[in-house]
Amino acid sequence: MAPKVLVSDKLSETAVQIFRDRGIEVDFRPELGKDKDALAAVIGDYDGLAIRSATRVTAKLLEKASRLKVIGRAGIGTDNIDKDAASRRGVIVMNTPFGNMITTAEHAIAMMFAVARQIPEASASTHGGKWEKSRFMGVELTGKTLGVIGAGNIGGIVCDRARGLKMKVIAFDPYLSQEKADRMGIEKVELEGLLSRSDFITLHVPLTDQTRNILSRENLAKTRKGVRIVNCARGGLVDEAALAELLQSGHVAGAAFDVFAEEPAKQNPLFGQPNVVCTPHLGAATTEAQENVALQVAEQMSNYLLTGAVENALNMPSVTAEEARVMGPWIKLAGHLGRFAGQLTDEPIEAINILYDGHVADMNVAALTTATLAGIMKTTNPDANMVSAPVVARERGIDIATTTQTKSGVFDGYMKLTIVTPTRERSIAGTVFSDGKPRFIQIKGITIDAEVGEHMLYTTNDDVPGIIGALGQTMGGHGVNIANFTLGRSERRKQAIALLYLDEQPPADVLGALRDTGLFQQIRPLQFDMA
Repeated sequence: MAPKVLVSDKLSETAVQIFRDRGIEVDFRPELGKDKDALAAVIGDYDGLAIRSATRVTAKLLEKASRLKVIGRAGIGTDNIDKDAASRRGVIVMNTPFGNMITTAEHAIAMMFAVARQIPEASASTHGGKWEKSRFMGVELTGKTLGVIGAGNIGGIVCDRARGLKMKVIAFDPYLSQEKADRMGIEKVELEGLLSRSDFITLHVPLTDQTRNILSRENLAKTRKGVRIVNCARGGLVDEAALAELLQSGHVAGAAFDVFAEEPAKQNPLFGQPNVVCTPHLGAATTEAQENVALQVAEQMSNYLLTGAVENALNMPSVTAEEARVMGPWIKLAGHLGRFAGQLTDEPIEAINILYDGHVADMNVAALTTATLAGIMKTTNPDANMVSAPVVARERGIDIATTTQTKSGVFDGYMKLTIVTPTRERSIAGTVFSDGKPRFIQIKGITIDAEVGEHMLYTTNDDVPGIIGALGQTMGGHGVNIANFTLGRSERRKQAIALLYLDEQPPADVLGALRDTGLFQQIRPLQFDMA
C-alpha cells in the first residue's frame, strides 16, 4: 500500500505534485491547520504530515496519529511541534533549514539598514506631510563593528554580506572553529568581547536552554553605548523589557525585531519605542523562500517514506539516500545485535557500549547506534524505533558509550555490543559479508559464524558430548525443522554455545523437553525482524 501524506497548511501545488509524482497518496487540506478537532479526526489515516506554522502538533494530536511516521515542517522553526511527544511515539520531525537561509539573512541586513537610518519612522513622518530632515540623523554601516551571535548557516551569510558592506565582523559561536573563522574573514570572540565591542549586534541562533535570554538584562548592560540590536532569529533570545528600558535611557540607540517572545505579538515592551523597527516574523516571507522550503519538505518526506533516507531530522541522526543504500545491511545488523542482547537480558540495563571497528567506523555511527538502541528497547517496548529508543534509554538513566577504531582483526569491519547489568556483562559482535547478509561472529567472546533468521534458538552448555544429538532429536521429535546450526566453544571442555536457525518459533513443550535433558544452562528462543 502506498504511503499516505496529509498537507494541513498552505503548500504550493508544485510541492504537492512532488508527492504524487513519487507514488505517494496525498490529501491537500490546508483548512485543517486551524481546525484542531477536524485534524484530530483524520490524522490516524496518514503516514506523513506536512505543515507550516499554522498547524499545531500537540501530544494530544499525536495520540490520534496511530500510523504517523514523519512530520515535515516547511521552514526552520518547529515551536509548533511537540518534539518530545513525537520522539516518544517514534515519529521523525524534519525541518527545512536551507530553503530560506538567504531570505532570512537578507531580512536581517535590511533591518540593520532600516534601524541605522531610521527609515520606517522617516517614511511615516514624510507620509504625514512633515519634512523632518534634521530629526532623522543616521549612521553609516561602513567601518562599524558587527557582532554576530551564531555564525552557522544564516549567520554565516550575514557575515559575508556585512563584509561586503565593509563592516568589521566579529562572531561568538562555540561551534565555530578558528580555521573556519579565518576562511570567513571574521574574528572569533567570546560573548563578553562581542558585547563590549559591537556597534551592531545580530542574533542567528536557535532557541535552546543555552541560548534562551542570551541577551539578558545583565548582558545588555555590558554592551557599548549607542549599540543597535537586530533579532531575526527567535523570540526569547533577548530580554525585551530590559531592552526597552535601555532604549528609553539612550544606552541602546535602536533595535530591529522580526521575532518576539510571544507571537502573534499584539503587545510588546518594544512597541512604541523610538527607533525600533518591528516586522511580523517576515524573515522567510519571500516568494522564493516559501517555494524552496515547500519543495524541500516534499522531497525529504518522500525520500523517507519510500527509501528510509532521513534528512534534516531534529530527533534522530540524519541518513542520506546514499548512506541508506550503503548502510542498509549494517543498520539491519545493528538492530539484530540489539535485539539479541535485549531478548537475553532480564535485568535493568546500566550501560550500553558499542565498538565500531574497521571501515564501519567511518560510517554514520550515530545512526547505527540508534538502530542498536531500537533493537534493545523492542524487548520491553515493542513499538520502539530509531526515534523513540534513545528517549527510552535516556529516561531509564542508561549510560551509552561508543568507540571507533581502525581494523583490528580478520574482518574489514564489525560491530560489537556490550550490555552491562548489575550482575554481568553480555557481548555480541557481528559483521556484514559481501552478500549483504548480517552475521553474528562472536557471542560471549566465543567465535561463531551464524546467519540471522526470523526464528532462532540460543543455548549454552558445558562442552560435553551429546549436545548436537540432544538438540537434533528434540527438534525432530517435535516436528521443528532446523534451517541452520552453529556451534562454538571457548576452549575444550569449557563453555559452549549453540545458535539454531529454525523454520518456526519453537513451542513451549520443545523448550521443556530440552530443559529436561539437564544438559543446558540457558535455553532462549529468539525472534528477529527480517523486513
